[in-house]
Amino acid sequence: MSPEQLFEYLLRLGDNTLVLGHRVSEWCGHAPVLEEDIALANTALDLIGQTQMWLGYAGEVEGQGRSADDLAFLRDVWDFRNVLLTEQPNGDFGQTMMRQMLFDLWHDLTLESLSESSDPRVAEIAVKAAKEVRYHLERSSDTVIGLGDGTAESHGRMQAALDLLWPYIGEMFTPDAVDDAALQAGIGPDMVQIETRYRARLAELLGAATLSAPDAPFSQKGGKSGMRHSEHLGHMLTQMQWLQRAYPGATW
Repeated sequence: MSPEQLFEYLLRLGDNTLVLGHRVSEWCGHAPVLEEDIALANTALDLIGQTQMWLGYAGEVEGQGRSADDLAFLRDVWDFRNVLLTEQPNGDFGQTMMRQMLFDLWHDLTLESLSESSDPRVAEIAVKAAKEVRYHLERSSDTVIGLGDGTAESHGRMQAALDLLWPYIGEMFTPDAVDDAALQAGIGPDMVQIETRYRARLAELLGAATLSAPDAPFSQKGGKSGMRHSEHLGHMLTQMQWLQRAYPGATW
């Protein structure tokens, strides 16, 4: 795997957690109850902490002196490599938790595989992150089940959230040249195997939540290659990066 491909691969891991972490942080002070406000804030902090590790390593691999902060705040939309699922708007609380669960399940399986990566640094980061993500998945799964198998109102909202977000799942498992290079180098997982395990666990979870998987084989894609992002990412970055845009080079 070339240094350029490893840099690209690390950007994907870091951008996923950065974008989703910012999305989740938008709930701070707005969650339905105090306990959820605190839990969502902690989840966001975990994801941003993981971002620091992934993008920090990416900057080292790139070798151009860019820090994790530089990569987070000084890139524009077309330079981001997160999957489209992570940049989708929060919507209501049910939509946020459905998005979280769909990502957490993929994240948990991916980190489990990355913890055995041939790259010691990747494995080290994955082991640390996996401890946090296991809790994220437990919490988001329990919430989706509770709301899906709850009242008629909560069930309807969760089914609507699943229908809305379903087309974004497939991108997480669609391999390209970077994924293939990571697999061949023993750095990254086999996405086909990850998808098989993901679909099986998701079916069990949706069954417990009394939710029905949509019959929609089409998948949106383009985020992790940077070829196409939704309009939502640009709006999000104007909020996330406004300080550096207004005061270039500002430091604490």
